[in-house]
Amino acid sequence: MIDLDFFKTTRILDGGMGQELLASGMKPNGTLWSANAVLKEEYHQLLLDTHSNFIKAGAEVIITATFTMRRKRLRDNSVEDKFEYLNQKAGEIAFETKKDYPNVKIAGGLPPQNLTYEADERDENEIEDNLNEQAKLLDPFIDFYYFDVLSSVKEFKCGIKAIKEFNKPYLIGIHISEGTKLPSGEKISEIKKIIDKNALGVMLSCVSPETYEQNFDEMKSLGVPFGFKFNAFQTTKPKGGYTNNYGKSKGNPNEFLGQRTDLNPIKIAEFAKKFKEGGATILGGCCETRPSHIKEIAKLK
Repeated sequence: MIDLDFFKTTRILDGGMGQELLASGMKPNGTLWSANAVLKEEYHQLLLDTHSNFIKAGAEVIITATFTMRRKRLRDNSVEDKFEYLNQKAGEIAFETKKDYPNVKIAGGLPPQNLTYEADERDENEIEDNLNEQAKLLDPFIDFYYFDVLSSVKEFKCGIKAIKEFNKPYLIGIHISEGTKLPSGEKISEIKKIIDKNALGVMLSCVSPETYEQNFDEMKSLGVPFGFKFNAFQTTKPKGGYTNNYGKSKGNPNEFLGQRTDLNPIKIAEFAKKFKEGGATILGGCCETRPSHIKEIAKLK
């Protein structure tokens, strides 16, 4: 379990797991990305080492490698029958880091259950059921839940209901592709209507530092601990849409989202410092951020 005040002081989160695995030699397998490191036993040690590398760089919280373990993504790759095994094993591998780093906190990553960077228009009961079955598999291994890059207030509402039975707090990870609105068209401030006493904080997740800056004042006005997981993609709103592009990709999402060369570890840390000085306490990275980025951010503690 985790203290509800945990993020009221500066905390360092890990970086981008899927991209780091691919950069470290994991071969692509359809659009499974990080899930492939659990599906194939030959990559289990690489996954454990990658979690450990983020911790060694200064991360106090690691997130289970479950972003692509939602049923839909597994179904797209013809491995939905492995849903239970993959989520449980991802939890086990993350938990294994506690042998060497007993103080590290494990966040159970609950991703968007339908499409990425797009609001889930399905029935609330269906979304809630999807989140609940993934949360149940992760529950034995985690300290809290992390709603990882969701795109509508409805999805967060479903997530909060879905984890209620597990009596664990949660961290909100809102996605904004550009501008000041979620993909659903809602404003960040609308999250206030649904968060309760079990909320550890609110982040913008998988966003550029520039997008975060645009939304900084509104994040600060929420009255809860806040922060970020920065990506180093050129965009999360590619021409033709993420879903159309990802369907054609057989390698790495940076093929169609692009890689920024300017966001090196020093530059990312400069942005992090600025936002920390403004009150952000939850500091981390997302896609295309490596242990070297987290090492620089961790110097801000």
